[in-house]
Formats: sequence, C-alpha cells, structure tokens
Amino acid sequence: MSMDAKSKSDAEIIVGVWRLGSVVYEDQATKERSHVYGERPKGWQIATAKGRWLALMTGDGRKTPATDSERAAAFVSMIAYSGQYRVEDGKVVTKVEAAWNESWVGGEQTRFIRFERGGDLLLIESPAMPHPNLAGKMVRVIVAWERDE
Repeated sequence: MSMDAKSKSDAEIIVGVWRLGSVVYEDQATKERSHVYGERPKGWQIATAKGRWLALMTGDGRKTPATDSERAAAFVSMIAYSGQYRVEDGKVVTKVEAAWNESWVGGEQTRFIRFERGGDLLLIESPAMPHPNLAGKMVRVIVAWERDE
C-alpha cells in the first residue's frame, strides 16, 4: 500500500485481491474462540472497484469426498458467497447473489472492517449470528485477509 493509504477511504483500500490468513469463531455463549477451519485454511477474497465481492474459504486438510457423508462434511468446511457490495460506516455490506448456502442468497451480509499494516491487512468481523455450518450456533466470525494484489 502506498504512503498515502491514510488519505484513502475504506472503499478505496478494500479493492483488490486478498489471501486468507486466519478464521476464528467466537462462541457467543461461552466467548471461547476456535479455529473451526483449522490452523491453515485456504481462501481468497476479491473486491473490485465496480462493487463486485467474492469470498471463498475452505478448511485445512480437506479431502476429495467419495461418499454422501464426506460430501456433507466438505460442504460445512467451506464458505463461499458473491454479490454487489458497498462500504459504509466501517462496514462492508454484500447483497448476496450466489452462495454455498442458499439461505444467504437475496439477503445482505454485513461485516465490520478494519485495516492494519498500511492497508495490507484486512480484518473482517461478523456481528453475532446463527452460523449455517454450525447448526445455527451463535458465533462471531473474525477473519484476517492479507493483500495479495
């Protein structure tokens, strides 16, 4: 990020390709934090200047599924969604057009955003929400993305 990162708006800084660093879930009942997708999850986030958002995360150690139960396990070891986004008041709001979980399609996903390391580290936190991959358990998701491009 250039020296003038402080003069740029969040909407300008968020544009780019981001590599997944970590995913932490905070259980809202116990406040316990865990790496639900493992220590080395994989993923990419792309935010274009024209307002397109794409996020994909997969868990560490996934294997190619061969049975229905393995396919179900693969489904809950990932998150993927895309749509038009806007940045406002320290948040990114995505109007979901496609998602790994159909219940998100047509709705909005709101995340709080914060930048560190001169705009090269993006921290995204969800509000407390019932998570579809955890049978609706209330969690707050904390994700770190590192600028790749």
